[in-house]
Amino acid sequence: MADRPRIEEGQLGKLRHLLAELRTGNDFYRPRLEKAGLDEGVSSIREFTSQMPFTTKMDLVWDREEFPPYGTNLTYPISQYSRFCQSSGTTRGPLPSLDTNESWSAMLDCWDAVFDAAGVGTDEVIFFAFSFGPFLGFWTAFESATRRGNLSIPGGGLSSKARLQAMVNYDAEVLCCTPTYALRLGEVFAAAKSEEVGSYRLKKIVVAGEPGGSLPEVRGRISDLWKGAEVFDHHGMTEVGPVTLEHREHPFNLCVIEDGYLAEVIDRETHKEAEPGQKGELVITTLTRTACPLLRYRTGDLVEKSFFQAEGEAEPVFCLKGGILGRVDEMVVIRGVNIYPTAVEKIIRGFPDVVEFQVIQTTRHSMAELEVSLEAGPRAPADLAERVARELGDAFTLRIPVRLVEPGSLPRFEFKSKRWIKQ
Repeated sequence: MADRPRIEEGQLGKLRHLLAELRTGNDFYRPRLEKAGLDEGVSSIREFTSQMPFTTKMDLVWDREEFPPYGTNLTYPISQYSRFCQSSGTTRGPLPSLDTNESWSAMLDCWDAVFDAAGVGTDEVIFFAFSFGPFLGFWTAFESATRRGNLSIPGGGLSSKARLQAMVNYDAEVLCCTPTYALRLGEVFAAAKSEEVGSYRLKKIVVAGEPGGSLPEVRGRISDLWKGAEVFDHHGMTEVGPVTLEHREHPFNLCVIEDGYLAEVIDRETHKEAEPGQKGELVITTLTRTACPLLRYRTGDLVEKSFFQAEGEAEPVFCLKGGILGRVDEMVVIRGVNIYPTAVEKIIRGFPDVVEFQVIQTTRHSMAELEVSLEAGPRAPADLAERVARELGDAFTLRIPVRLVEPGSLPRFEFKSKRWIKQ
């Protein structure tokens, strides 16, 4: 275990302040703290992680259903809240999330760290290719940029071609979007005639929302489509805010923003803390989002725990090797083999002639099966499907049929992709 007294001391101070606020004003966490024996505070982070129970998404769902519309996880009177966002990830509908100006500002601080890590200067023009719906990541990214002084261009409500034209017209140097949409917009740019869109100044692309941002195969394709633009990954979620960033000295990995979050990685079976080099589920405690906090929240993200010592820094930071490896609830068992969608995408994206793909999961004779559809580029070899099938077979020791489909026949996505289809 890494020796990090300065980092842990700072986190403990913020944790104590957070728990003090919750004990006096939060009806969701007050009884939980009392039951855990933490109603008088904590003496160490170890005491907190060993005694405080986990918070799950279903805990939040049930709380909001029993106390509609916002639930009881509110630390202050409703009159102090000014921000509304919601997540989309439950079968019972979206989960609302409220913030005060102070908690919102704390999340903007985390986004500032993301932009700083990507080397985005305050004089650079940033284009946000978002729909600007009620998702927290859109708004925190945009408002952080405007607060920093960046000229920030919203791309909501525009077609892909109109967004591309706006990026050219207004000399956008930084693009913020999902990895999937970076690929899609790059395809539109590649297909457009130069006289239609002109030249562009794009130098950096900051992506989030999908595991593909830390996959070298996906990153390489995005950079190629955008003529060598640098790609930087980060991740977060509406429930907790922007959690990680990518350090220039440590590409393809995500470093936790430890000023704002206490991170753990747990074994899903034993619930014990994973050792460096082990994979497990990411657990997050918000340290500065006191208005709508989460304590030991099981995110459902599959990660590998590690530490990274940056040059010139006194202590190593908590790091997720390879970024978000997948979702623990997305794993499928195909004829006895555990398969994560991210692992399949990594292999398929290793073939640069694959323009788009889709995975169909079916059940035949009570057994799960997979089939892959590919769109190929104009110079793709005739045996591309066979090559991909062979690579998948070698990786998973399974026969996974792969077929080519007509160019343009597979769906394209602006937000998170839905390439894995269950039938």
